[in-house]
Amino acid sequence: MEIVIEQAQASIPVSILTLRGDLDASNYQDVIAKSAELYARGVRDLLLDLSGVGFMSSSGIVALHSIALLLRGEKLPDLEAGWNVFHAIENDREAGLQQHIKLLNPRPRIMQTLQKTGMDAFFQVFTDRQAAFDSFH
Repeated sequence: MEIVIEQAQASIPVSILTLRGDLDASNYQDVIAKSAELYARGVRDLLLDLSGVGFMSSSGIVALHSIALLLRGEKLPDLEAGWNVFHAIENDREAGLQQHIKLLNPRPRIMQTLQKTGMDAFFQVFTDRQAAFDSFH
């Protein structure tokens, strides 16, 4: 998994986290850790570019949810808690669209995963980078 970080200025500062490779159990904690580093450095709004992700397992869903929690200033779930992590995701989906993390250009296979898990109702998904930037307030 390659992780690339860029900074952009929309109406507010936005960091772009670009992922390249499969997002699965072998690397999802790296993605969470990189996001935690960004949060510790003051990043509060993140555009997650998924155009380079060819496959995302359930661990990838856990990573996306964990990043959303980070950006809301909430405690991360215990990643070793097994199914409890997925129950927390299920309960949190009812919170509605996230304001501080948005997804850019997921491939059709990734979009299907988001739809099957109901995460497409949790994350705003954009195909246009400028429209994504404009959505941050």
